[in-house]
Amino acid sequence: MNVKNYDHVLQIQTGENQKGFLTSVHYHRYEPTPYAALEYLFTQYQITCSDRIVDFGCGKGRLNFYLHYFYGTTVIGIEMNERFFQEAMDNQLRYIKKPNVKNTNLYFYQCLAEEYEIDPLDNKFYFFNPFSVQVFMKVVNNILRSMEQTKREMELILYYPSEDYIFYLENYTSFELIKEIQLPGLYDENSNERFLIYRL
Repeated sequence: MNVKNYDHVLQIQTGENQKGFLTSVHYHRYEPTPYAALEYLFTQYQITCSDRIVDFGCGKGRLNFYLHYFYGTTVIGIEMNERFFQEAMDNQLRYIKKPNVKNTNLYFYQCLAEEYEIDPLDNKFYFFNPFSVQVFMKVVNNILRSMEQTKREMELILYYPSEDYIFYLENYTSFELIKEIQLPGLYDENSNERFLIYRL
């Protein structure tokens, strides 16, 4: 399905990238993960309804609604931008009107990523290069502290991964790369078109 078809099925509006300049050098502009990339990711990487996934820089909530609808997964969207947060909430209002959709296990919070308090049940964390490595380091440290308090297996999912993110994870944390998923037809032209899965 293309973007319009998926958005129609989910009764949401997630297209159109952010335009203009941002006021902060630490937070990157909104760009949703392509649906084709999500489709391929989840043919190669397993999630279950028992997972609790946090999407940092969720924007309008594309990943969140996709996972909730097709996999029944608990998803938490973290978005600092007031306009995108409101659009995610508007999407949620339309989404829950769909037959057989329950407004459970789907949450959105407007806050800075580093201010989100990691829940003891959060076990997977999604990043589409949403902010600088300085912010990423703070978020990962929050994740590590949560793991120390509540032992569990945790995974980071990086799409279009920043070299700075990779260097930090591999040199300064205990996370280990367990899987690389290259997007067919795209990776050969652009080596950033891939997902990296790190596990702790």
